Amino acid sequence: MKLQYPVKTVLFVAAGLSLAACSPRPSGTTAAPTSSAIVTDQGIVANNRETAPQNYERSSIWDIFGPNAQGEQTGQVNRYLWAASLDVLNFLPVESVDPFTGVINTGYGRPPGGGQTYRATVHISDPALDARSLSVSLQTSGGRPVSAATNRAVEDAILSRARQLRIADDAL
Repeated sequence: MKLQYPVKTVLFVAAGLSLAACSPRPSGTTAAPTSSAIVTDQGIVANNRETAPQNYERSSIWDIFGPNAQGEQTGQVNRYLWAASLDVLNFLPVESVDPFTGVINTGYGRPPGGGQTYRATVHISDPALDARSLSVSLQTSGGRPVSAATNRAVEDAILSRARQLRIADDAL
């Protein structure tokens, strides 16, 4: 049995097609944004793009390793609030976390010694260790929101734990 196209020809065409993918983009197109996170003393800094030039346009596959100027905003999350939220709500299964936006979504779980199941969504909106930086939304298994007192108690527990973590960090 004789092959219609020799292997060398197929490899040559494949190499040519892969190099064609490296050609410059037509004007008006943008590259897909990339994400990066940097942990600092103040918190988690997301999408750090201060060094990217404003008129930068990707032109080859190797440019994915360079800077990206998509005009993305830098988001910061307080690391003590983040760790305290995960610590206080450790009885809930974590479904998704996004340190770039400061959102933690959990599944349903039962607190130790409790009869009701809950799920939580936590949003940390600021790098400050402050009550205004923290927003907690709890729901019962029926999808109903919990009482304001219960919600406030969970927020207070997270803030107290965050302060404990910061004090322990300063003691080192």
